[in-house]
Amino acid sequence: MSIEIANESGVGVDETSIVAAARFALERMEVSPLAELSVLLVTLEVMEDLHERWMDLPGPTDVMSFPMDELESTRRPDAPESSVALLGDIVLCPAFARDQARTAGHSLMEELHLLTVHGVLHLLGYDHAEPAEEREMFGLQKRILADFRAAALAADRRDVQRTNDDRLLGAAGLDGGTEQETP
Repeated sequence: MSIEIANESGVGVDETSIVAAARFALERMEVSPLAELSVLLVTLEVMEDLHERWMDLPGPTDVMSFPMDELESTRRPDAPESSVALLGDIVLCPAFARDQARTAGHSLMEELHLLTVHGVLHLLGYDHAEPAEEREMFGLQKRILADFRAAALAADRRDVQRTNDDRLLGAAGLDGGTEQETP
């Protein structure tokens, strides 16, 4: 799975973590590993322009998704056929997301993970215009985020354990360090 990310927002964020959230959501939704996705982080001004141009709504927003039109009938995993191609673009606005994160009582990265998963689901054809659609999409989004957080926490724990094991092995002289050659 190819995921390109470009941060033109001027806000320092963990881009690798955003890509990881996107990859996790795509894998969870059983999207082909050959699929391609682009994630762009932009300023408030750029997002405001995109929001007005494409949605005809004033002001900036947090996330916008731009699916590729030719995938319209095959985006959702329950669609009859799957297609290997460019899924589309997700545009995030970290400055806008920062205020939302503060209001929600969590970190900017947690908000960007949520928005990334939200954007992926839109690219796959999910929407929240009707109450039933909203329940389906937001329920799926919540499950994917919970599983992503659990997987990230487990990976962090493994890394800490590996570091502690390496330290202990090194102190005992069992770290597999380089041996001196005999002349």
